[in-house]
Amino acid sequence: MAVVGYAPGGYDLFHVGHLNILRHARSRCDVLIAGVVSDELLERVKGRPPVVPLAERLEIVRNIGFVDDAVAEVLPDKLDTWAQVGFDVIFKGDDWRGTPKGDKLERDFASVGVEVVYFPYTVHTSSTQLRRYLDESIALRQPASAM
Repeated sequence: MAVVGYAPGGYDLFHVGHLNILRHARSRCDVLIAGVVSDELLERVKGRPPVVPLAERLEIVRNIGFVDDAVAEVLPDKLDTWAQVGFDVIFKGDDWRGTPKGDKLERDFASVGVEVVYFPYTVHTSSTQLRRYLDESIALRQPASAM
């Protein structure tokens, strides 16, 4: 029986950390589905909209060779997503491990027999860091009168 893995993420400003999570995830399952978090959910969680719109993020992730399918994650509860998509293992960055949201994820998925696997978080690169760098770069190029 094929093991179906699910790797949810915003995948905004796609970078090597995203690629690493997806590559590691694929090595742990037979079929890899990437859940690309919707613009609305990302804005609710992060407090700001993504830079790259959902349709484009889906297209990027869907075309990575080791991703079998990419779906829009539109439901805030991961168990609801599991009921809709169906998977045996969910992959997250280890920045979730030992946190209240990670503990809840583990409890929720233990109740339905889904394994939670954590992969190393790419500390030196994140979409938040990239966004901050871009914002700072743009601010530096603005004339003083525009600020």
